[in-house]
Amino acid sequence: MAAAEALDLNVRGFLFCLRRDERGRLGVQAPHLAGYGAVVADWDNADLRRRVQAGRQQGLAKAVGLSKQPDLQVLDGTGGLGRDAFTLAALGAQVTVVERAPVVVALLLDALRRARQQPGLQAAAARMTVTYAETLDALAQATVDVVYLDPMYPDDSRRALPGKEMQVLRDLTGGDADADALLAPALRAARRRVVVKRPLRAPPLAGCKPALDFTGTQARFDVYLKAAAPSAVQG
Repeated sequence: MAAAEALDLNVRGFLFCLRRDERGRLGVQAPHLAGYGAVVADWDNADLRRRVQAGRQQGLAKAVGLSKQPDLQVLDGTGGLGRDAFTLAALGAQVTVVERAPVVVALLLDALRRARQQPGLQAAAARMTVTYAETLDALAQATVDVVYLDPMYPDDSRRALPGKEMQVLRDLTGGDADADALLAPALRAARRRVVVKRPLRAPPLAGCKPALDFTGTQARFDVYLKAAAPSAVQG
C-alpha cells in the first residue's frame, strides 16, 4: 500500500481507515472518534528505548524471569501493539506474538518488517514471530517457558475513558471479554510460569491469587508459577 493509498474497513459496525503515513508506517484511524490520530505499532521511539535500557531488573523482565535466564521462550498471547513483546525480545527472549484481530496483526507485521530493516532493532526483531490466531487455539498447541497475557481491562462507565489509542483498539477488537478463560490453558502451555499484566487496582485474572506480583507505578505483573498453581486453575 503506497503512502497515498487507503483502505476503508467496516469492523464490528465501525468504519476504520488503514493507511500509511509519511514515514511509511501502517496505521489505523477511527473516523467515528473525532480528533483521534492514527494508531501505529512502532518500536523505534524514546519510550521503548528507555524500557530496554532499564534492563532485566525492571518489573516486566523480572516477572517473566529474564533476570535469571534471558533466552526464555515466551508466548505473548494478547499481542496488541507489541511493545511488551519487543521489550522482552530486546532483553534476550524468543517471543511469539499472538493476535486475533486481523487489522492489529497487519500493524504488528508492519512494525516487525520495519524493525528488521533498522540496525538498532534488528537483533530484537530476529527473536520475534507474529502469529494470527485465537489465543485459546495458540495456547492449545504451544509449549513454551512463559506465557504472557495483557488483556484489555473491561470498560467501566464509572471510570475515566481509556487513552485514545486504547479506545481505538477497544472499538476495533471488542476487548477481551474471555480473558478469565485464558489462565488455565496458559498454565498448561507454560513450562515455568504465566505472567498477567493488570491495572493496579484490578482483581487478579479469573479471581485466582498469583504466587507473587511485581507492582509498578501504573500496572502490576501477577506471576503464576507452574509448580505452585493449584490443579483447579490449571484445568
